[in-house]
Amino acid sequence: MIIVKNGKNITVGIGFATGRKSFQRVLRAYVHNWMESGLVEDKRITLNLLVAYDLGYHKTQVTDYINIPRELVAQIDSVKFIGSMAIEEEIAELVAQGVISIEQSRMLFGKGYAAKRNAVLYSAIADNMECLIFLDDDEYPVAVTNTRKTAIWGGQHVLSTHLRYIANADLTHGHHCGYISPIPYLEYSDTMTESDFRSFIEAISNDILNWDNIKTVMSNGGVTYADTKILTSDSAVEVPEINRAKFISGANLCINLTDPLRVFPFYNPPGARGEDTFLSTCLTERTVLRVPCYTFHDGFSTYNHLLEGVLPIRLKFIDARHEGVMDRFYKACIGWIRYKPLLLYVTQPHRYSQVIEEMRERLKETLPKICAHFEQPAFMNISSDLDKYHKNVEKHYRDFQETQRIWSRIMEYLGNR
Repeated sequence: MIIVKNGKNITVGIGFATGRKSFQRVLRAYVHNWMESGLVEDKRITLNLLVAYDLGYHKTQVTDYINIPRELVAQIDSVKFIGSMAIEEEIAELVAQGVISIEQSRMLFGKGYAAKRNAVLYSAIADNMECLIFLDDDEYPVAVTNTRKTAIWGGQHVLSTHLRYIANADLTHGHHCGYISPIPYLEYSDTMTESDFRSFIEAISNDILNWDNIKTVMSNGGVTYADTKILTSDSAVEVPEINRAKFISGANLCINLTDPLRVFPFYNPPGARGEDTFLSTCLTERTVLRVPCYTFHDGFSTYNHLLEGVLPIRLKFIDARHEGVMDRFYKACIGWIRYKPLLLYVTQPHRYSQVIEEMRERLKETLPKICAHFEQPAFMNISSDLDKYHKNVEKHYRDFQETQRIWSRIMEYLGNR
């Protein structure tokens, strides 16, 4: 099942960058999954949990993360919690050794989504782990299909699937089902037609989003169903390169750490998302495999009962009129527009100015309609954020390159140590 070279043990890191109270429940589900798949009792494999937590994201407390029940801890070989104090201690050591400066450390381990992932990645490499899988606290090891009149559910051995392929790749990336897209089901009107909404989405989103796929997901009420061909497959496929990027996501993602000099850090512009997308742009000379396993993304936190074994026969439509849905959609739009200028600058530098102007024209035409349709004037902030991040794109590009240089220096230090 798992590739073990020369009979030696494999030291596996399991990383969470989390900020939700639901972390404990998700962890319980995964630990039982590892037990059921045979990973816990396999003496060739050590399972090492790395948890970088953010107390400010959902106003949580340290105990929401560290109070893991003893019966779960007993199934894992080691557990490390990475809070702000632990990160500061690691930074102090690197600074004291003259590897990086305080200012440089903030670029890798400061604030934001990328920083938490970098803290986990650094810890895994510093502790000599051979691979690291990132899991999210709102993704569960199950898959759902709609091949019958009701939803059909199946368990997924996520970690063991990645371990089967990671020895022959730099990264392995799984599939996602459930509520992946933040774009809800909505009804068009004379105020905002389908053509208007398509123009808006294409203006703010990245290359991986295809309007035909978006329409299918929207018609399914915001749900992406698993592909049965993938569920029954035993083969991985290489991730294609599109506009200088091999697109991955930040979870259901495994990174080969046997040669740390081949590992890249995460980066996102300040206040933006896209840390997985920018990592995607670094992978031209890396082998990235899409492996046949799914996780169910509970993007609206409406299916926590899945973790208790309650499997719905029909999944809810995520309607734009439902409470909290519009706020998530708005935040996703802001996140997209804040990282799109840099993504364009990295992947399409020859067309950058042209595409930015096209985006401005589309937003000028569609944003008033979006605001009127949703009765949310805040959507106009998308236009001002585009201007702001366009204005700073060269600085963000320099920072993106600098994080890679700083990271490389740290990797060389760890290798010599």
